[in-house]
Amino acid sequence: MLTSFTRNYQDNSTEAGFQFTFYCDICNDGYKSSFIESETYKKGKLFRGIGRGASALGSILGGNMSRLGYGADRATGILGERFEGRSPEWQKEHEQAFERAKNEAERHFHRCPSCNKYVCGHCWNEDEGLCTDCAPRQEVYVARARADAMRRNIDDAGAAATVWQGKIESKTTICPNCGKPAGTGKFCNNCGASMALKVCPRCGTQNAQTVRFCNNCGENLSAAPAAAGKCPSCGMENPPGTKFCGGCGNKLI
Repeated sequence: MLTSFTRNYQDNSTEAGFQFTFYCDICNDGYKSSFIESETYKKGKLFRGIGRGASALGSILGGNMSRLGYGADRATGILGERFEGRSPEWQKEHEQAFERAKNEAERHFHRCPSCNKYVCGHCWNEDEGLCTDCAPRQEVYVARARADAMRRNIDDAGAAATVWQGKIESKTTICPNCGKPAGTGKFCNNCGASMALKVCPRCGTQNAQTVRFCNNCGENLSAAPAAAGKCPSCGMENPPGTKFCGGCGNKLI
């Protein structure tokens, strides 16, 4: 059972050798231990080499020597498979290599007495003897607090700023005459057609140029425009759809 000085590590070992990576509990930066070659793997390579040499010699000499080489090669193959299957010798080497790797890596980490995390040098507050989660470095914390305050001030100033003072009103953006963007003026930038909204002669509601019926009362806007509303009381001409005279207040509709 492998027990690390830190809970945060990775086993990078292979059949050929042993290596481990230990990580900081805060920033996850890692330290990779030195590679240790497996002695059982080296022995396996040696036996496989002997087996191949004997087989080649047997093929040259022929007869009994060939059969002897074949037998040696078979024995070497069985031994090689044993190493590939992680033999007890390999397992013992693995545990010993892990102990060496822990001792090597532990020098690059600090154990925080407050939270028991193992951290790298970047995450260790030397002045306080604690990790930077438990005791942030003063200059770093002050700089971060200032940056946070600056962002809040900018957000507050942006929320209170008046960046547009135009009049909120409905405008026709596409010219009903030429079908192109009309601009912000009273007439189309392309063909000069009027961009004024249609005024319903019945209720006075403003409607887009392309609307055939009033959005408010359903009046047919395609019909001939109604005559100006002349007040029978004072004779003042009022816009179509006006309910009361602008001069004397007399009811027109």
